[in-house]
Amino acid sequence: MESCNCIEPQWPADELLMKYQYISDFFIALAYFSIPLEIIYFVKKSAVFPYRWVLVQFGAFIVLCGATHLINLWTFTMHSRTVAVVMTTAKVLTAVVSCATALMLVHIIPDLLSVKTRELFLKNKAAELDREMGLIRTQEETGRHVRMLTHEIRSTLDRRTILKTTLVELGRTLALEECALWMPTRTGLELELSYTLHQQNPVGYTVPIHLPVINQVFTSNHAIKISPNSPIARLRSLAGKYMPGEVVAVRVPLLHISNFQINDWPELSVKRYALMVLMLPSDSARQWHVHELELVEVVADQVAVALSHAAILEESMRARNLLIEQNVALDLARREAETAIRARNDFLAVMNHEMRTPMHAIIALSSLLQETELTAEQRLMVETILKSSNLLATLINDVLDLSRLEDGSLQLDIGTFNLHSVFREVHNLIKPVASVKKLMVMLNLAPDLPVYVVGDEKRLMQILLNVVGNAVKFSKEGSISVAAFVAKVESLRDFRAPDFFPMPSDCHFYLRVQVKDSGSGINPQDIPKLFTKFTQTQPLATRNSGGSGLGLAICKRFVNLMEGHIWIESEGLGKGCTASFIVKLGFPERSNESKPPFAPKGQANHAQTNFPGLKVIVMDENGVSRTATKGLLVHLGCDATTVSSSDECLRVVSQEHRVVFMDVNTNGYELAVRLHEKFAKRHERPLIVALISTTDKATKENCMRVGMDGVILKPLSVDKMRSVLSELLEHRVLLGPM
Repeated sequence: MESCNCIEPQWPADELLMKYQYISDFFIALAYFSIPLEIIYFVKKSAVFPYRWVLVQFGAFIVLCGATHLINLWTFTMHSRTVAVVMTTAKVLTAVVSCATALMLVHIIPDLLSVKTRELFLKNKAAELDREMGLIRTQEETGRHVRMLTHEIRSTLDRRTILKTTLVELGRTLALEECALWMPTRTGLELELSYTLHQQNPVGYTVPIHLPVINQVFTSNHAIKISPNSPIARLRSLAGKYMPGEVVAVRVPLLHISNFQINDWPELSVKRYALMVLMLPSDSARQWHVHELELVEVVADQVAVALSHAAILEESMRARNLLIEQNVALDLARREAETAIRARNDFLAVMNHEMRTPMHAIIALSSLLQETELTAEQRLMVETILKSSNLLATLINDVLDLSRLEDGSLQLDIGTFNLHSVFREVHNLIKPVASVKKLMVMLNLAPDLPVYVVGDEKRLMQILLNVVGNAVKFSKEGSISVAAFVAKVESLRDFRAPDFFPMPSDCHFYLRVQVKDSGSGINPQDIPKLFTKFTQTQPLATRNSGGSGLGLAICKRFVNLMEGHIWIESEGLGKGCTASFIVKLGFPERSNESKPPFAPKGQANHAQTNFPGLKVIVMDENGVSRTATKGLLVHLGCDATTVSSSDECLRVVSQEHRVVFMDVNTNGYELAVRLHEKFAKRHERPLIVALISTTDKATKENCMRVGMDGVILKPLSVDKMRSVLSELLEHRVLLGPM
């Protein structure tokens, strides 16, 4: 014992207690060693544990505690000093580590206690996120339904299809028991049940628009829950139902619906509304959710937009159909007008030919009779017949000219002529008539008035004859003065005529003519009527002056064609009047100014008054007209041969014949072509002259196109035939239509 370095226990060993302590220390040590292993395992599995270094300290503390219990197993019996040193070292280390761990837990435990608070916060956050996700899913679902409904609604522009599709899609999407649409009536005082989902109610049922529930819905921008017993909610029978489903109503703005003429709508309402009513299934606990109400509101707005588009389309379709109907009517009217114009032109052409043919015979034979030896009484009668015939021919020309002026087919025949000769010729024609009435006709031509001008000589002479003739016709005594001068453009700008715009130029000038008479005058208020066709003022009409009321109307149109203006001034009855007109005439080219292209008609070479032995042929299918023309030629000394057809003319004609007069209605165009073929050389071919009964330009152009040498308008007199033959023999062509 003395040589053993052993330490005895303090108390005597109790075998049983020793065993229990030994076993307990073993299991305590085992537990202490297993706990750190478990902590190390789970810490390695966890990637987010924030206190790894604390666990290291806590694990060291547990391991050291286990080590003390394990070493303590050798202290229950005799043990060496080494065991005591190891035991002491282990306890010292355990004390150090346990104190350090205890100090660290002072800082760690509050954090660990706050984990619960954080857990509650995270749970609340998670719940809030769940609600937000649910709301987002609801919004997405609502948006999907809205897009689907919008697509279905916008897939058509038919108003009825839009409304029916809306009810069907809303009923399917929201699982509705019933859905209906109330539309305002034409009076605006009632709402009419127009569409329902299941069509169990009689469509056409109406309710007053001033019901409180309707006003409540109309004044709100949102869908509103209404009582199932409301008149607008009684869409289905509630028999056998314990609890009706919830009902909501929403207004549908009628942005533009022209089919409903709401005249009596309340003045305070700036918009018109329809009403959409939606009912959930009966006998169910289902209620309207916010997202469902939002869906209903959005759909109502989409329906309003679709209805506005449909209404605009309906109006455009109606406008298009109306435009088509108007175009059809206009086209029909145009065709009828064209048919009427063609019928009128055909009628005028036929009447022109049929009237000029006998007129030709009357004037020709009367002029022949006038040159025979007659008694004074017989000569007076012949002159009366001839004047009346000429007047009738003038009236025919006036009617035809007016017709062509109105349809725009009349064109000016522009050429160079002697302006002074035109005035002198008119003066010579009017002077005999004026001398009978003892009227003095004075002609005053300004010194600067050009001699040769470019314009329509025939129309200018017609205007002068009408205006001066009226002055002579309506004057019983006194004098008539005709003044012609060049008007300054600056002085013409004061005229208030809306269709007269004089423009200065070196190529043209404006001729102004004033005709003053001392006649009975005109009431100023009657002056505008003078230029209306077939109209005469009462004082003029009561006089035995004759006339058709066409002269001034035609003159006005001729003046307009010449880019001029015509007007009449009078201070009243018994004070005479002044007729003035302005026309635009051109200056001839300088090469033609000194050398006119031809002698004026008033100065034509009529030295040869008879044409003895001149062989001519007259082709006309009308026997009376043929005889009259032959009589004129025979009277002038010609050797005239008459034929009635083109074939007969071709058989008779020879180089000895100088002139062939042919009526164009008797195959005249074909005959002219065949004459050119028969006589290849021009000096061997007789001159070809067309006898026409129409004044249209196309006939004259056709005559020139087939190679005719001249055109003569029926009727003819001895003087006119003499002038024609003289010009033909001198120039071998008629320089203008006779």
